[in-house]
Amino acid sequence: MSDKRFSRRALLGTGAAVLGALAAPGIARAVSVPEYEPETTVRRAQRNVMGFRNQRWQDHFDNLNKGAILCDTDSRALYYWSEDQSVQLVYPSSVPMSEEFTRRGYTHVTLKRFEPTWIPTPGMRERDPSLPEIVHAGPDNPLGTRAMNLSWQYYRIHGIDNPAKIGRRASNGCIGLMNPHVEYLYELVEIGTQVRII
Repeated sequence: MSDKRFSRRALLGTGAAVLGALAAPGIARAVSVPEYEPETTVRRAQRNVMGFRNQRWQDHFDNLNKGAILCDTDSRALYYWSEDQSVQLVYPSSVPMSEEFTRRGYTHVTLKRFEPTWIPTPGMRERDPSLPEIVHAGPDNPLGTRAMNLSWQYYRIHGIDNPAKIGRRASNGCIGLMNPHVEYLYELVEIGTQVRII
């Protein structure tokens, strides 16, 4: 009998504590929640999938001939739509480290490179003379396992040598993907696939 009363008292005490705990955080939340900012004023997303925006190909391309790739430098995501719309992908990406290196607009894939060799651009070597002249395929290659050259000189969509770059401003102008992602995308993309960087 005393065990049952103890249990009831414990239950009632626990219930009161739970109700009190539920009420108190509500007050705390009202004070600590930041003001709502309309999406139009938000320029940068955090390093997580919640930062991805819902993009529609129709808002960026007239058609899906040869497929389409959209690189969103604000949310740091790459979107792909196949020509027949049967494949739609969204991948987190690295983006150019500053506005100086960012080029926006329309371009297209001109060359696909399997296990690419990396040669630093003249501008990169000028900024950092210690860079090697060439890096062949392998785990230390900044282009990762696949690269797709764009019609703009020195701009590419490619893999990476360091997964910590994903979701960051970390490149000299290129869009970087995790190697498994770029390998999958590489098989879908064809020469002439249209690309927009925003």
